[in-house]
Amino acid sequence: MANHPRYAIYHAPSPDSALHRFGSMLLGYDAASGDDLPFPNGVTPDWREVTEDPRKYGFHATLKAPITLADGKREGDLIEACAAFAGRARRIPVIEPVVDAISGFIAVIPAQRSDDLQQLAADCVIEFDAFRAPLTPQDRARRKPEKLSARQCDYLDRWGYPYVMEEFRFHMTLTGRLSDDRRGPIVAWLRERFATLGLTTLAIDRLALFRQDHTTSRFRIIASWPLRGG
Repeated sequence: MANHPRYAIYHAPSPDSALHRFGSMLLGYDAASGDDLPFPNGVTPDWREVTEDPRKYGFHATLKAPITLADGKREGDLIEACAAFAGRARRIPVIEPVVDAISGFIAVIPAQRSDDLQQLAADCVIEFDAFRAPLTPQDRARRKPEKLSARQCDYLDRWGYPYVMEEFRFHMTLTGRLSDDRRGPIVAWLRERFATLGLTTLAIDRLALFRQDHTTSRFRIIASWPLRGG
C-alpha cells in the first residue's frame, strides 16, 4: 500500500482567506498551490524543524484521516462522493478560534466544544469509510495501540483511526510536538500573530480532498467544495 496514493478529507480555509495565508506561511507550504513559502519574520532559528511534521500535510483540520483507497474504488468515485456530501444541507459549525496547545503541539482550536462540528466530523468518518482500504498490521502498529485507551483501540480497528467520534478534537496544527519549556513562549508569539487577523468567529464551511502521491511527498488539495447550509 505504501506505493499507492493516500487521500484525506480535511477542512481547509479558502485559499484566498487570511487564515489560509496565516497557517500556510507559518508552515512554509501552501497545500492549495503546492508552493513552498518563506517563513514570516520573527520565527525562531529552528522554525523549519519546529514545523516539519505539519508541513507534510498542509494547513488543515482532519475530518477523515488519510486513507489508501479500497479495492475497486477510484479517485473519481471519491471526488463524486465528496461533492455529494458537501451538497447536502446541514448546520454549518461556527466556532471561536483560538491558538493553544493540544497534546504537546500548538494549533488553532475552538474555544468551546461545538456539537455541530462533532457531528460534521462523525458524518465524514462514517460516510467515507467505504473508500478506506483495511489497515495493514504495519499501519496498525504505527498507531502504537499499546498507548491508546480501550475506546481508541476500538475506533482504530473499526474506523482506521483512533481519534474519532467522542475522541475527535478539531485542530489546525501549527507546530510539531514541543517540550514544556518551549511551548509557552511560542504559544504567546503565535497568539499575537493570530490576533492581527481579527478572526473572532470561524465557519467550518468547506470540505477539501487532499492527495499524497507517495510516502515522501506532501499532501496537496486536489478539489474543494463549500458546504451547503440549511
